[in-house]
Amino acid sequence: MTHPVMRLVLAAATVLSAAAGASPKVMTWNVGGLPRRALVYAPASAANSKAPLVLAFHGFGDTNDNFQGVELEKAWPQAIVVYPQGLRVLRSGAAMAGWQTEKFGDEDRDLQFVDAMLASLRERYKVDDTRIYATGFSNGAIFTYLLWAERPNVFAAFAAVAARLGNSVLPTVPKPLLQVGGKDDGNIPFALQEHAMETARHVDGVSKGESCGPNCTLYPSANRTPVMTFIHDGGHEWPDWTSQQIAKFFQDHPSGR
Repeated sequence: MTHPVMRLVLAAATVLSAAAGASPKVMTWNVGGLPRRALVYAPASAANSKAPLVLAFHGFGDTNDNFQGVELEKAWPQAIVVYPQGLRVLRSGAAMAGWQTEKFGDEDRDLQFVDAMLASLRERYKVDDTRIYATGFSNGAIFTYLLWAERPNVFAAFAAVAARLGNSVLPTVPKPLLQVGGKDDGNIPFALQEHAMETARHVDGVSKGESCGPNCTLYPSANRTPVMTFIHDGGHEWPDWTSQQIAKFFQDHPSGR
């Protein structure tokens, strides 16, 4: 079976060389006795002016060094974009870098990591607390749903690519969500992705969708917590237009709007 990381590498291959020329800051933490690290792209203006913040979580078995190839920082150069590194976790008999998918899973080490990152980033940069976002791919997207359930008041909106819900995860606070899914996904069955999208629409109180372009459906919300979905015919991947769509969606949805 093709590993999800390999599909992401293929999808991101055209931009990895450009990312290699950039120079992110490496930030490190000790969280619960565990060393943690992240790559941080920050515009120079973030030292003096409020800037949006995007946390981007890689898939199972991947690294933040590779995942930065999706180039969210180029899609939204005014934002602080952070690529955290996951720790080794056991999933389906394999131990590789990844993220917790359930509350209390892995002793909540990744929720604690997010809390520590946000505290440090607020000290170093002028973070706009009305424009903090989370996105992820595969296992990182499952963790993004967990953040929606467990830290809903921290984030303005979420974006999930190739995602399902953790078994015990159920968001309750309406938030804008963008989700990208492939009908031919061999790693996370599309039916599970559809279930996550249906759950998001229920939480956000939206039902009737309307076209917002090729493969795109928008479920508007009177409370400004819409769901937007992009359903493509491919597999377990981050399509090359995804970062631009996520950046635009986040730009359109600060907290309270």
